[in-house]
Amino acid sequence: MKRRKSSSTPARLGIYAFLAGAALFFLLPLYVMLVTSLKPMDEIRLGHIFALPLQITLEPWRDAWSGACTGVACEGIRGGFWNSVAIAVPATILPIVLGALNGYALSFWRPRGANILFAILMAGAFIPVQVMMFPLVRVLGALGLFGSLPGIVLVHLIFSMPVLTLLFRNYYAALPQELFQAARIDGGGFLRIFVQLMLPMSLPIIVVAAIMQVTGVWNDYILGLVFAGRDNLPMTVQLNNVINTTTGTRLYNVNMAATILTSLVPLAIYFISGRWFVRGIAAGAVKG
Repeated sequence: MKRRKSSSTPARLGIYAFLAGAALFFLLPLYVMLVTSLKPMDEIRLGHIFALPLQITLEPWRDAWSGACTGVACEGIRGGFWNSVAIAVPATILPIVLGALNGYALSFWRPRGANILFAILMAGAFIPVQVMMFPLVRVLGALGLFGSLPGIVLVHLIFSMPVLTLLFRNYYAALPQELFQAARIDGGGFLRIFVQLMLPMSLPIIVVAAIMQVTGVWNDYILGLVFAGRDNLPMTVQLNNVINTTTGTRLYNVNMAATILTSLVPLAIYFISGRWFVRGIAAGAVKG
């Protein structure tokens, strides 16, 4: 009878120790932010940063949402939240639709110059945002879109096209060519095959693209600050204004609450859709 191997090998224990250390490294700042946001300022001034709150208060959360000063106005980050929603929804749907359409064309239809276009897209995926900032300001100003909601959505669309096109192209390139050829034999055209065949098979990669795009747009600061305009500033810009307001006493509990509120949407997306994200990557997001 074979002797059962022990599961407590040094290598396994080392992996567990590394994972526990990594989890502690990332969760400790979140813990400090959470407990600080639940403390009154008198308790924060005691300096016990890791201590649990002796008196839990939700007043900092209410102030962060609707009462904190973001410069002259003291309306919290509530307005920035709805601005971020208004930016993120079209800046996610439009790039995914166009990215899927471009990836489908590059993987199956092979238009003339497809290889050159693919090389340009790969190069465009690595161009820093700052390089394109001034030209985009001039172009959007000439079009009358600078400082507007359509303008910031268009900017996110432009910067997301290379990555999303590559993502969908690699996914479609991993699909069996026989499906496309059979649809062509049955008389399917470009849009009909895309809508009736490709899109229903693209749910895993669409979820991956949506998570990437929503997270990128929601966490963006520099593009929103430059292109959104004063009336459409996203939540990240409002958060920066709350934290860097120099009038009065610095309210650390309100700052921590505002930071957590700003990050709730990306965190919720990852927790809810994490399984779909892994499935989409495994289904071919990095193939091709």
